[in-house]
Amino acid sequence: MHDIRALRADPTAFDADLARRGMAPVSAQLLAWDEEKRQAQTLLQDKQTRSKTLAREIGTLKRTGGDTAGLEAEGACLRTDMEGLKETVDTLGNQTTSLLATLPNRLDPSVPDGPDETANVVVQTWGTRPDFAFAPKQHFELGEALGQMDFATAAKLSGSRFVVLRGALARLERALGQFMLDLHTTEHGYTETQVPVLVNDDAMYGTDKLPKFADQSFRTEDGRWLIPTAEVPLSASVAGDIVDGSALPMRLTALSQCFRSEAGASGRDVRGMLRQHQFEKVEMVSVTTPEESDAEHERMTRCAEVVLEKLNISYRRMLLCAGDTGFGAAKTFDLEAWLPGQDAWREISSCSNTRDFQARRMNARYRAQAGSAPAFVHTLNGSGLAVGRTLIAVMENYQNEDGSITVPEVLRPYMGGLERIA
Repeated sequence: MHDIRALRADPTAFDADLARRGMAPVSAQLLAWDEEKRQAQTLLQDKQTRSKTLAREIGTLKRTGGDTAGLEAEGACLRTDMEGLKETVDTLGNQTTSLLATLPNRLDPSVPDGPDETANVVVQTWGTRPDFAFAPKQHFELGEALGQMDFATAAKLSGSRFVVLRGALARLERALGQFMLDLHTTEHGYTETQVPVLVNDDAMYGTDKLPKFADQSFRTEDGRWLIPTAEVPLSASVAGDIVDGSALPMRLTALSQCFRSEAGASGRDVRGMLRQHQFEKVEMVSVTTPEESDAEHERMTRCAEVVLEKLNISYRRMLLCAGDTGFGAAKTFDLEAWLPGQDAWREISSCSNTRDFQARRMNARYRAQAGSAPAFVHTLNGSGLAVGRTLIAVMENYQNEDGSITVPEVLRPYMGGLERIA
């Protein structure tokens, strides 16, 4: 949510931020509702004050036997007026809140202009792309040839955009998730957390998934939501809290199943595991102070990069442009891994600073020291990494001409010492 006071202070800058995202200005409408609401509130308060005075005057007259008919008639009119004014205040407040809930976060000034991913900026590239003496295959070609990646059975069970993994590939995916968790908890200072994959409306709204992304999520018949990412329960765990400033930063990580309807993705990445309805991801979430959030964003992104470096998979860091930055983010770095089978860079992690955008929606605050006024925390989230996409990257980068896959050295302890999947 947005601070209406900031909008009042500089509506031109507010609309300029929306324009960078390709959106029409809204400040005039919001300020008109805000002004009308404040006038109604002032009038309501005046009438409430008069009503209290009137009640005292009527009480005094009744005790002395005076005539109260005129004052009682005035009181009845006041009650009618107050009911109408309260309805006006509530209506205008709801209109304002509903519109604000649909508006994206304000962008950091360092975010480059641009309409879509074509304007994203390469910040850095790491590693050496493998030079094969043969034409590299895509992950699904390798997996199906091994008999360990089965899309046909998954389609029979669940429909399109699902997969069944078997044998060593199933173990390799499990190994990747465990490796990432161990790295983030033992070397990066994150606390491992096991979270529900079903959450309520408040958790989804507070983490900016509702109302904007309702059509991209799965909802159960009893009104709960399957999480699109563990960001939702991890971030929402501080909803409504006033956190002791000495406890910040809070760094949480979770390996969870994630569920996305992929609405609007018809025809995109139909083959393989790149775009699934159900997938695993290791999520990182940080809750920190406004002063530290930019440094925390850099730190979080480095934690994700280290995973790829230990796997020796070439990647590049991208600074997303205005038109490609997500709804809740003020600034986002994407990590793209090199996939030889596709001969392309593909996103494998996204690390975003939402500043106080989510905190305002879920009323998450902290107290810097005893006696100080509460202030909104800043929340950040990032993939560390998307496990299925990392499996794809390992398969394609570590493939051999005979169709086998070399197990990266760092994963062999998790694979019982297995060096090669064949």
